Amino acid sequence: MTQTKPQVQYRDDYQPPHYWIDTLDLDVQLHDSATEVVAISRIRRNGEHSEPLELDGEQLELLQVAINGVDTSQYQQTGSGLVLSQVPQEFVLTIRTRISPAANTALEGLYKSGNAFCTQCEAQGFRRITYYLDRPDVLARFSTRITADAGLYPYLLSNGNRVGQGRFDDGRHWVQWQDPFPKPAYLFALVAGDFDVLRDSFTTHSGRAVALEIYVDKGNLHRAGHAMDSLKASMAWDEQRCHLEYDLDIYMIVAVDFFNMGAMENKGLNVFNAKFVLADAHTATDNDYLDIERVIGHEYFHNWTGNRVTCRDWFQLSLKEGLTVFRDQEFSSDLGSRTVNRIRNVRIIRGPQFAEDAGPMAHPIRPDAVIEMNNFYTLTVYEKGSEVIRMLHTLLGEQAFQRGLALYLQRHDGEAATCDDFVAAMSEASGRDLSRFKRWYGQSGTPVLTVTDDYDAARERYTLTVRQHTPATLDQQEKLPLHIPLSLALYTAQGEPLTLMAEGRSVGPVLDVMEAEQQFVFEQVPSRPTPALLQGFSAPVKLNYGYTDEQLALLARCCLDEFVRWDAVQMLINKSVVAHLAQAQRPEAPALPRALVEVFRAILEDASLDRALKAEMLTLPDLGSLLELFERVDIDVLARVHEGLQQGLADALHPLWQQAYADNLTPAYRIEHQDMARRALKNVALGYLALAGDEALVQQQYHQADNMTDTLAAMKGAVRAGLEGGQAMLADFENRWRHDGLVLDNWFRLQATAPGEGTLERVKDLMQHPTFSLSNPNRVRALIGAFAGANPVQFHRRDGAGYDLLVSVLEQLNHSNPQVASRLVTPLIQFARLDDTRQAMIRSRLQRLMALPELSRDLFEKISKALA
Repeated sequence: MTQTKPQVQYRDDYQPPHYWIDTLDLDVQLHDSATEVVAISRIRRNGEHSEPLELDGEQLELLQVAINGVDTSQYQQTGSGLVLSQVPQEFVLTIRTRISPAANTALEGLYKSGNAFCTQCEAQGFRRITYYLDRPDVLARFSTRITADAGLYPYLLSNGNRVGQGRFDDGRHWVQWQDPFPKPAYLFALVAGDFDVLRDSFTTHSGRAVALEIYVDKGNLHRAGHAMDSLKASMAWDEQRCHLEYDLDIYMIVAVDFFNMGAMENKGLNVFNAKFVLADAHTATDNDYLDIERVIGHEYFHNWTGNRVTCRDWFQLSLKEGLTVFRDQEFSSDLGSRTVNRIRNVRIIRGPQFAEDAGPMAHPIRPDAVIEMNNFYTLTVYEKGSEVIRMLHTLLGEQAFQRGLALYLQRHDGEAATCDDFVAAMSEASGRDLSRFKRWYGQSGTPVLTVTDDYDAARERYTLTVRQHTPATLDQQEKLPLHIPLSLALYTAQGEPLTLMAEGRSVGPVLDVMEAEQQFVFEQVPSRPTPALLQGFSAPVKLNYGYTDEQLALLARCCLDEFVRWDAVQMLINKSVVAHLAQAQRPEAPALPRALVEVFRAILEDASLDRALKAEMLTLPDLGSLLELFERVDIDVLARVHEGLQQGLADALHPLWQQAYADNLTPAYRIEHQDMARRALKNVALGYLALAGDEALVQQQYHQADNMTDTLAAMKGAVRAGLEGGQAMLADFENRWRHDGLVLDNWFRLQATAPGEGTLERVKDLMQHPTFSLSNPNRVRALIGAFAGANPVQFHRRDGAGYDLLVSVLEQLNHSNPQVASRLVTPLIQFARLDDTRQAMIRSRLQRLMALPELSRDLFEKISKALA
């Protein structure tokens, strides 16, 4: 166990800093193992007190400390920083440190990504560059001078605008950057390297010209065009939808290979995982293109919701992330299919986010206590946080929401704000009382809505009784009723929508569920209706309502809300899974439900349905989502039921799958949403045809494909169905793409998620592949992360070998990259729904990890909670 138990930090303990830093001038002399950083801060005391100045610092070699230009030794170095006592009311502090970027395997602070220098300072990485008040509520104006070898590092980049540059006789050169906007240290960025650069420009609505630059590794310039198009689309959308204009003279994006996250919104200089920048038809799938568009938009939108207005403390992380995820989801929905984007977002909520809510790391979107802040970059903070923002939008409407956003940004521009500040602006702008709604910020877990109904034919009255209950979580035993917007429509037996009437007048579709139990009475209902509940997934809740198969079929066929149409099919599938599981111990195979077959048939034959929506409706939920249907389940039995349904649908509808495939062929690859929809539906059909044994068609698509989407769909179909040609495809793919790590990640991922007993040994073999390295987060996520997180049957093998593999990887990453280790451990700590035998095996492995002599804070927090 760790020598010293990591300390818990509590949100309620927040205190303003004892000192403010108004400006910071950085001089960075770049060398691989001996970079020197001179930091000159202008500091002033916050109020009347005699507290020392305590600066954060990690893994720094201190060379000099000076106050007002005079060297001093009146300081104390501690394990976590630097303490200076009896400093003046206002003063200039100079600190000179030395660091080794090449030795920084944690990828926090300043490190090497390949041959380039780059930084990652969120959440607490700046303290690895220099001693500083590394907290988000200390905002300073930064000036950065970078010096490096001109031949090796011709591009020297940082935040703000470029204000000076020059060369020295020794072959080194320098560039000076100045950021006019105050920012916290976590938004600092520095990049130095030799890149190809894609340049463009954008003219804002006020007529200002903004230079746009995307920096990529040499030879990848042809793969940056879509990222540039997405950036310009993001800038235009933010002006049109939210009236927000960019504020610097230049906007830069740099793509790097070694990055713990997807991307980082540093002011004016975004650093991206190359996965979310590089794309062309031969190397990127349709989903890659959509992900690039989404992530480019997300980081750009942070310029206002995160940068110009930032977080007071890290407990408020969802203030910027939940809001900005909502904004990027709206951006993607306005540019593409709103329904399909909504479905894909909800899949994340109902699968891994609901699992997080039910696991040991359950926390509100604004956590109350943390040990390691990096552990709270979670689906709850991001995705559920965005759902909370979406509920506000649903309750207030677009116009009032935009007024509230504008008021919030105007009121707090240049400040570090809180979630309460945001809700207050929304309440003031809309005139709505949101005091009950604020409970969403402080309450963890997934609410369950149980809905029952009653129909009075004589009075033509229809009554809905809605009960809400949030199960206890590890962090909170007692739960309070929430303000839940429940969007509703009523349909006749013929599928016609009814006008909602209550108390003699027409009412809107959104019900305000605010109590533990409420009744809603509707009048002038001529016959018992079928309710369409939770339209658009109007709240992140689980819904219990006793739908019949006939009602679900009606909604899937007739509902005007396309999300409900998809959801009706999901509920029908879920019902089938639950029913099959109850029969799974019988010797004979359970029959494929006729209602499910007929609904799938109707979807395939409905020419009016959007193809992208069809593809989503015909895709079964993954095992992670199905696990959420049960308190306790044998994963092997659940997997057999899941596979049986897929195989049954493949066989029962074989001619229709063939027709769907033939009807959705595209003559040439284009990045257009209509073509993407055709490919999505075609490749869903191909997956079922592979299960039905149509190997010739799968082989034909693989060898004739002119794009990565179709190539991977064929290879996936062959591997998942166990077709003979699957291994030949894998070998061919490796031979063609072993030079490109991002493309080969698909190859790693596909083999890690393959069914069959040999997968674990294959994963072990692939760890010795020449392109695999535990130091590269993308490779680790593609192989180890995919195996543990997306192959539950093989990961949860009854012999525990899957657990042993992950534990061995975690033991290594615990020292080299604790952030990646902490993210990988998630499938190991979410074991509550598994059988007793597997739970016992997992606990023994977690105890082994807890016994590590230098267990990182990142892993300690998650494992200790899982064992609690």
